[in-house]
Amino acid sequence: MSDNNEFDPIQEDPAAKAAEAAENAAETVPETGSEENTEYHYVRPEGRLYSDADYTRQEDTTAPPRYYVPPEKKPKKVWDRAKVKATALGLCIALLGGVLGGFITGMVTGRSGSAAPVASESSQASGSGTTTVAKKQTGTMTAAQIYDQATKQVVGIQSNITYRNFFGQTTQAALSGTGFFISDDGYILTNNHVISDAAASGSEINVLTHDGNTYSATVVGTEQSNDLAVLKIDATDCTPVTFGSSSDMSVGDTVYAVGNPMGELQFTMTSGMVSALDRAVTTEQSGGAINMFQMDAAINSGNSGGPVYNANGEVIGVATAKYSSSGNDATVEGLGFAIPADDAKKISNDLMTNGYVTGKAKMGVSIDQNYSSTVAQYYDMPEGAYVKYVETGSAAEKAGIQPGDIITKCGDKEIKGYEDLTSAIKSYSAGDTVEITVYRSGNESTLSITFDESNTSNESYQQQQQQNNFFGFGGLPNAQSGAYISR
Repeated sequence: MSDNNEFDPIQEDPAAKAAEAAENAAETVPETGSEENTEYHYVRPEGRLYSDADYTRQEDTTAPPRYYVPPEKKPKKVWDRAKVKATALGLCIALLGGVLGGFITGMVTGRSGSAAPVASESSQASGSGTTTVAKKQTGTMTAAQIYDQATKQVVGIQSNITYRNFFGQTTQAALSGTGFFISDDGYILTNNHVISDAAASGSEINVLTHDGNTYSATVVGTEQSNDLAVLKIDATDCTPVTFGSSSDMSVGDTVYAVGNPMGELQFTMTSGMVSALDRAVTTEQSGGAINMFQMDAAINSGNSGGPVYNANGEVIGVATAKYSSSGNDATVEGLGFAIPADDAKKISNDLMTNGYVTGKAKMGVSIDQNYSSTVAQYYDMPEGAYVKYVETGSAAEKAGIQPGDIITKCGDKEIKGYEDLTSAIKSYSAGDTVEITVYRSGNESTLSITFDESNTSNESYQQQQQQNNFFGFGGLPNAQSGAYISR
């Protein structure tokens, strides 16, 4: 400060004075060996001393000196008394209105004798004769509750088939899968590929329940093109599943799969989510595309035929297949597929009642699956479904379809191959009449076909494996890098 008590804006920084004092002290330290200090020796550091990490000496920077600036005082807010009174009056009126409204509501409710319901499963509309059902909340069960329920509904399926191996020797092999009760009197739904070999060979099919009992099962009906089958055991008081609506599913919904993976880890539960809807999946056994939804819940060999639950404990699908890579350097995980419950429920009801699916359209042709776009391009022919065989007396024969024809259109759907034709036929029912376009000897023709009804008695030709080569190109490489494997 100056003599006239005026404020000096440039002051010495206390930290700088401390550093200077430290330098002076270092110069006065006695040398080693002196009488004042024979034990310690202070060595002055090469760099400068700083009081803290934020301090910089004046000569080390070109920043301007710091000045003291007194804080600015904010003016006090002046309240408008008229506005304050108006606001207070409004609040008082609102409070009085709320109290008065609550009092009136209480009086009305008291006179009616009951309070208005907050939520209910259903309510009857007075005088209208109609019932309004509230939408069911999702996620009403925990995973533990779903598993406890599933153990009473899920069964293991085992069979020992007898066959001749490559050397002509008689050999037995154990097959295993999963199923679940769809009625309280012992009807069980599973995949057709779980029991097809045992049924064809006449081998016994056994059903194992969670309480340790084993039952002998009979085959009620099968549906190969949709890979479903219904079994029956002699039992009562079974616990059937409740089917949910698969049409209400959304990608991201939580799902739980319960089954017997590897045939040894009975009643295993895995969880995941719906990954995609409406996948066209062709398995080794189905021979055609099946509509399925995709999920990432882990399923493995032995899970086939097991239920897929939603968060309400309802079955929304039948675990059927997973995607398996055929390459040695690729790893595929979390690609499982299930048949939607809406399809499975309808098919199982038909199988229980008739032994086959009623009203299903049948054309009566065998399609060569080796005819691909590569073959079509090589021989300068159109893409389509190549007809290898026409069943005698079938709808196809009556319509004029011949072996060697290439079906390029069915109704309003373009046909690029076997899967397209299978999918198109599934959209029709027995008795429907549609126009189809075929390519024959360089020309296209339009034919009219009325579909027959497909059943177990006239479907035997479809059970044949279509492994014959087309033009000797049976060894054409598959464009896919993997295969859908029924689990």
